[in-house]
Amino acid sequence: MTRLAASGVCAVAGGRAILDDVTLEIAAGELVAVLGANGSGKTTLLRVLAGLRRPEGGTVALDGEPLAGLGRREIARRLAIVPQFPSVELGFTALEVVLMGRAPHARGLGLARSADLTVARRAMDELEVAHLAGRPLDTLSGGERQRVVLARALAQQGRLLLLDEPTTALDLGRQQDVLDLVEEQRAERGLTVLATLHDLTLAGRYGERVALLAEGTIAAEGPPREVLTEANIAEHFAARVRVLDDAAGPIVVPV
Repeated sequence: MTRLAASGVCAVAGGRAILDDVTLEIAAGELVAVLGANGSGKTTLLRVLAGLRRPEGGTVALDGEPLAGLGRREIARRLAIVPQFPSVELGFTALEVVLMGRAPHARGLGLARSADLTVARRAMDELEVAHLAGRPLDTLSGGERQRVVLARALAQQGRLLLLDEPTTALDLGRQQDVLDLVEEQRAERGLTVLATLHDLTLAGRYGERVALLAEGTIAAEGPPREVLTEANIAEHFAARVRVLDDAAGPIVVPV
């Protein structure tokens, strides 16, 4: 089953094409990594796929249904997006932030029910941030905050998770922790994951498939070993690298 499909998607800003005829399909249960240099259109693509930005051309389908025909709440019940820089007002505790993920399921006055609290606390347990429940979000470290925001996405209980640079500003150990947690949740919950990443080696190790965006178009797509080549990286990242073959995936080393 195709969980998410973009066909001929175009997006324009300031008279300039940000996305140009992008076609991409993500199968149920798959983890796809989207790569690209700064300004290649990765964040715009995720916003279009999440229904947060209407494309100037093309279509997006979620579970076989046109995204344009679904309401915002219905979309939020099916997918969750973790932005690169989450905008959460200061003063909210970690638990309150995770409970925000239950908003698409709210009834009546929108007040949290005991069932919502149970789901939120379970997500925090799984992400190992339950002990931070009463802490204001702005007092947490970058790694702790990223886990809390990921727990909020899991509390939505959608089957599709869109991650925009989930390892930004984290040290290498925390980057691996976050991606390991995503992989664990994908296996346990049957999630489908689309993640934009900067680190090419991490993308090759965690992504079952890689899509390389360049100037708003899909320049290459396929298994990591086919996409993460020295020639592709030189052309689309203007970088000199050596790609080493490893059982867990290609290792990209600057030279």
